[in-house]
Amino acid sequence: MAWSLLHAAWMHFFLAALNAHDWTMRHVTTFTTEIFSLLNSLIYFHKAVQELQRAQDDLSLAAFLYAVIGAIGTTLVAIFLSTAERWRPPLFHRYVRIGLAEYAAAISIIIFIGMPHVGELATLERSTLHVSTSFRPSDPEREVFFVRFWQLPVGWVFAALVPGFIITVLFFFDHEVSSIICTGDRYGTKKPGGFAWDIVLLGITTGLCGVLGIPPANGLLPQAPLHSESLMHTEKEEILISVDGEDKVEFRDVRRVYEQRWSAFLHAGAILVFVSPPFQRVLGLTPTSVLAGLFMFMGEQSLSVNPLLYRFSYLLTPSADLPALPEDVKGYRGIHMYTIVQIVVTVVIFIVTLTKAAPAFPVLIIILVPIRLLLMNRLWSRETLRFVDAWACRKGTPEDDKDLLAGGAVNEKDSPNTTMPSMALQTTDGQA
Repeated sequence: MAWSLLHAAWMHFFLAALNAHDWTMRHVTTFTTEIFSLLNSLIYFHKAVQELQRAQDDLSLAAFLYAVIGAIGTTLVAIFLSTAERWRPPLFHRYVRIGLAEYAAAISIIIFIGMPHVGELATLERSTLHVSTSFRPSDPEREVFFVRFWQLPVGWVFAALVPGFIITVLFFFDHEVSSIICTGDRYGTKKPGGFAWDIVLLGITTGLCGVLGIPPANGLLPQAPLHSESLMHTEKEEILISVDGEDKVEFRDVRRVYEQRWSAFLHAGAILVFVSPPFQRVLGLTPTSVLAGLFMFMGEQSLSVNPLLYRFSYLLTPSADLPALPEDVKGYRGIHMYTIVQIVVTVVIFIVTLTKAAPAFPVLIIILVPIRLLLMNRLWSRETLRFVDAWACRKGTPEDDKDLLAGGAVNEKDSPNTTMPSMALQTTDGQA
């Protein structure tokens, strides 16, 4: 495993040096990112069910029933607190509501960690997280933290290139799509993303995991919709409008992510603190049912901002109550079929993740990109695709680009000096 992760590390560095984001993700549309987001939600929900299944095997009936209550309670309290800024009538001071909304998950987890120690609940057995209480490798057969990877025969070193490549594809696409989802238009981000630097950092952590002999960890929490949603706030935006030939300035309220570095830094610092033996004891007080509740909350937060969910609700809405469509979109049939295809594809990929072929699921996600660009325009009208889909990393849709290219080809016949406008992405901050 060590050499697989070391190979994955230098492959990450190679992708960052080539600025792979610009010539790979620029072809991805929201068709793929919505499927990937829904898949993440399903995986979170499935992980929650798995945790409760383990609790059922290890605990008595009464303790298991409380574990179910604790998991559901953790989820519901977190969801309730996350809406604090929208409470009507508003309770508490505005800054208190902001704090409740931003730390909803943490508050809920603390509540349900402490609850089993109150009253008669303290007599129930409970399943908690397994942690290490000493500063030594968790594997009793290991005496040092570092793996002696240099002792592996040369043949196996080269054989490790294959799993290293698979890990690289998984991590690169997983990180890129997650970052795209969490910096979408609805979050109103202004600062460009440092995708190349992110991949460099991911390569470093992957290599360190290989040297330490632990499973690779792709920490996506700073790029999760849960994190972006917690940073949403309302601010005044100045706009210039023209009234009767005169320019006037107006202010309007807009929802936007508060862009800063502190939350990600503190998140990473908290992880570093809690891997130390004294704080691992505190972490060991966490019931696995609370972990299941956190998984459900994260799945719900990811699902709640997925446009696919709203289009799915249209499938259940009577035709007379559906919102009006643009004139060039001929009915909801194409939109419904588009949504159904997304859901079916997501379920198929999710089933694959439950089999031995699970490591290859990123390949299925990648295949969706050429399918969308080359096949789906033959099955759906251009107007429907323009309405439901768009480029994930840039303005416009694939259909707009085709119209632009067609218009450019016509103009070139009339004017040899006409040049096509650049469709390349702007180089993002910190990219190679």
